[in-house]
Amino acid sequence: MTTRFLDKINSPDDIKALDEKDLPQLAQEIRDDLVNVLSEKNPNSVGGHLGPNLGVVELTIALHRVFNTPQDKFVFDVSHQGYVHKLLTGRRDRFHTMRQYEGLNGFLLRSESEHDCYGAGHAGTALSAALGMAVGRDRRGSDEHVVAIAGDAAFTCGISYEALNNVAHSTKKFIVVLNDNEWSIAKNVGAIAHYFNRITTNPTYTHLHERAAKFVEMIGGKGAVHLAHRVETGMKSLILPSVLFEDLGLRYYGPIDGHDIPTLIRTFEFLKEQNEPVILHILTQKGKGYAPAIEKPDKFHGLGKFEPTTGATAPSGSPTYSELLGKTLAKFADSNNKICAITGAMPTGTGLIYFQQKHPDKYYDVGIAEEHAALFACGLAVEGFKPFLTIYSTFMQRAYDMIIHDIALQNLNVALCMDRAGLSGDDGPTHHGLFDIGYLRHVPGLVHMQPKDEEEFADMLWTMANYSGPIAIRYPRGAGTGAKPKEQPKLLEIGKAEVVRHGKQVAIFGLGNMCSVALKTAEMLEAQGISTAVINPRWIKPLDAGTIEFFARSADVVCTIEDHVLHNGFGCAVIEHLNDAGIKTPVVRVGWPDQFVEHGAVDILRKKHGLTAEAAVEKITAHLKPKAAKRPIVA
Repeated sequence: MTTRFLDKINSPDDIKALDEKDLPQLAQEIRDDLVNVLSEKNPNSVGGHLGPNLGVVELTIALHRVFNTPQDKFVFDVSHQGYVHKLLTGRRDRFHTMRQYEGLNGFLLRSESEHDCYGAGHAGTALSAALGMAVGRDRRGSDEHVVAIAGDAAFTCGISYEALNNVAHSTKKFIVVLNDNEWSIAKNVGAIAHYFNRITTNPTYTHLHERAAKFVEMIGGKGAVHLAHRVETGMKSLILPSVLFEDLGLRYYGPIDGHDIPTLIRTFEFLKEQNEPVILHILTQKGKGYAPAIEKPDKFHGLGKFEPTTGATAPSGSPTYSELLGKTLAKFADSNNKICAITGAMPTGTGLIYFQQKHPDKYYDVGIAEEHAALFACGLAVEGFKPFLTIYSTFMQRAYDMIIHDIALQNLNVALCMDRAGLSGDDGPTHHGLFDIGYLRHVPGLVHMQPKDEEEFADMLWTMANYSGPIAIRYPRGAGTGAKPKEQPKLLEIGKAEVVRHGKQVAIFGLGNMCSVALKTAEMLEAQGISTAVINPRWIKPLDAGTIEFFARSADVVCTIEDHVLHNGFGCAVIEHLNDAGIKTPVVRVGWPDQFVEHGAVDILRKKHGLTAEAAVEKITAHLKPKAAKRPIVA
């Protein structure tokens, strides 16, 4: 059996040792591994970000061929496209564990490898962080290279432009790679995407491949010093006088073919010698080399286990909360012209694709720009509309100031729909939605809730549609219990909990999707002869003060269970309320610890961190055990 080139790659030095003519074969082997490891060919696969990584294979090879990590720094924006980088930096033997519990993380982690100089999971962070590294290098007096690799979607983020505004007067040695594949997660939108499209479709560049080939031929084999003197004329065929970047002080090069390894290598060798900030615009294809990913780039941006030949995924059972949201809002909008929906580059992930199909004139995708999305929603609300701002809990963090300063302070009629609230499993700490209760429950005038199942979810959405003022809902990733919504949802009374079962000794408040854990806990306690009540709180803010006080006064122990960190969570709100009411009943809290929770299957992580019925029973019964009588002191 012929040894693959990839099997010889244990560090970036091994890439440099290969003949350049063998690098395209290495690229193919990497693509084969990406498909095999993330598909059902790997029995333990949980899927991953296939499309983005297929698109950056040649780019990553060229970067490691020319630069020297960990001395040189690669800062990947979002870093979900860092799988190839991991394969080439000593993690090939663990690549089959991608996104599995205790395996490789789906994003870059500083703690995972010295080659990961900066961790990320949200868009738009690369340029600012890389610029800070470059300035730190300059102050230290060293000469390593700092390369920021940002997809074109990063340029819909305001912070990318905040960084660009500071580059020219901050450093003289800085490389930005603009990886233009026309997609973020969904198709890119807005004027910036249109601007890049105008560049790449300019008739001047219709013979891109021929000009690139001539450029490579001209500079190939030349030393760095000789190259620096000779390249100016040849590079003119690759330079576009881009007003946007050059007026900001970055010399613009491109666009060039991001799948042409020789061109990439020669270009990076040239850019290494420049004593000014530069931006290289490369054109890549998301999903390159794998037909199903090319046909459906949004699906293969990130997906679960799939059949490798066709790309087919297993059919889902019950509709997800995301799907239900999109379809339910679309139904509401049939008879309410004021309802509109906003997302940040995630129509499929948030389920708003269903809303878009029925009401394209009421749907707005603003790109990866959560701050703008929130303010945009405010403007619509001022004009009398009812915007549903639909963003993952972890991404809503980025619009926190707008929630306080613009939505709540002005009492605007904006609905916040926070998908992926709670643990996001295989995605890991950058994507867990474990903090939104803490960052919202102290905001004056804001209503916040979480449903126990899909039927209640639809009722809550209907309540939001008919509520005037700031209101938020958190709901988990995936499907719920399978509870089917009613044909006509009902209005819920704000701040009124639901008593699911009565009991005397223990009262368990199971918030949202943790109500099922509360019920299982109650069954286990009842089996021990302990009378247990279960309450579905529904409302995080305002709390149902009457129900909480009633059960706290009558029970021996109160227990709260939430899919959120314990610090400043729902349980804290209950403790604070009981303290203010002068009620001393002990409160046992079950939730996530004060740490960033690792990636892995939800059931594994819940068991490890004590978010199970068994763990809840153990905590509760410890408070029910009679205290041992004090023994007399024996002299």
